[in-house]
Amino acid sequence: MSQPEDPRAANRAKFELELEFVQSLANPFYLHSLAQQGILNQPVFVNFLKYLLYWKEKDYARFILYPHALHHLELLQQAQFRQEIGKDEWREYLNQKQFDHWRTWREPQKTSNAQNPEPQPTADGDGAPILNPAQ
Repeated sequence: MSQPEDPRAANRAKFELELEFVQSLANPFYLHSLAQQGILNQPVFVNFLKYLLYWKEKDYARFILYPHALHHLELLQQAQFRQEIGKDEWREYLNQKQFDHWRTWREPQKTSNAQNPEPQPTADGDGAPILNPAQ
């Protein structure tokens, strides 16, 4: 007779498995592959995608490392997106948009710059700061 599995361990395993899958949705090439295989058109899979929307809730979203995963999960709720992502040009478009976001995203400016001023650019590269006439 086998021992029944620990319910906490089973819940943790399910959580980790679903987290890993949701995060994989951040990859446009993975979405394209799912579409090419016809998986995105299967009613059972569409229902699974609807079920996974709970990851957008605050208590779960905090575990997501790749925020595009949640955006793509939302897009996958639409039949048109599920169909179009199977096209190479859509995959490339989504990949470029994601890259552009990462390339141009910046952290908010810190308000405590007065305590640790960053070095200012120099006019001729000799280390002398460019003077601001407004100072």
